[in-house]
Amino acid sequence: MNEINKTLYIPLYGKSKVSKQGIILEDTMAEKIWDSESFEITGKSRSKWLTYNMAMRARIFDDWTKLLLRQNKDALVLHIGCGLDSRCIRVNVPYSNWIDGDFADVINIRKKYFTETEHYHMITFDASDPESFQSLPDSKQAIVILEGISMYLKNEQVNAMFRELAKKYESLNILMDIYTVFGAKASKYKNPINDVGVTQVWGIDDIQSVLTGTDIVCKKEHSLTPDHLVNELKTSERLFFKMMFTNSLYRKIYRLYELEL
Repeated sequence: MNEINKTLYIPLYGKSKVSKQGIILEDTMAEKIWDSESFEITGKSRSKWLTYNMAMRARIFDDWTKLLLRQNKDALVLHIGCGLDSRCIRVNVPYSNWIDGDFADVINIRKKYFTETEHYHMITFDASDPESFQSLPDSKQAIVILEGISMYLKNEQVNAMFRELAKKYESLNILMDIYTVFGAKASKYKNPINDVGVTQVWGIDDIQSVLTGTDIVCKKEHSLTPDHLVNELKTSERLFFKMMFTNSLYRKIYRLYELEL
């Protein structure tokens, strides 16, 4: 498994830890996989503040996906760069077709823990390769989950991905977290992904720049640390977390956008 793929263990660890605490995110599958895989992470990757951050991000994506599926259960759910995430289980609402896609070595590990069904499938998928999009099933509407992936793609690759999605689907709902250019530069020194050997990531300052050539628009920007989730922390931890992750400096580093076609 290469360095970028190893980054999947950082959010897996965070979700497992928080789930065991009984706050923010219930994810017994993350607990099971983490206990079984026993991947060693060190340094900042083990920070409790990062675990809270990872869990909040996952919960936001979960709640967003649930909302859209309740509006249209026939929409295709496409989780690009799924890692070992168990959103397909956590989002406990009916769906017609859910696809989790990632590199082959990641999918091979996934298949130890997840079982394909009539409605759920796992595929080898490379978001930087336009040909990967040709193999996706047709659907009038696609709900596209881009969690923790944009920063590993150059801006032109993100744009190419959106062009392929816009050609493939009549209607798109997309949720994507990004680093800003400043955030990507800062990642060389203070990002937990450095602990697994990743030293190069990319940032986006102008979201419109990666939507060029498509009719996809930015619907809104979401908070990555909403009050209702921050308030699940212990009172003694809440103030410090708010100081670190809910201020204007944090937004200069990391953002979350909802896009639609």
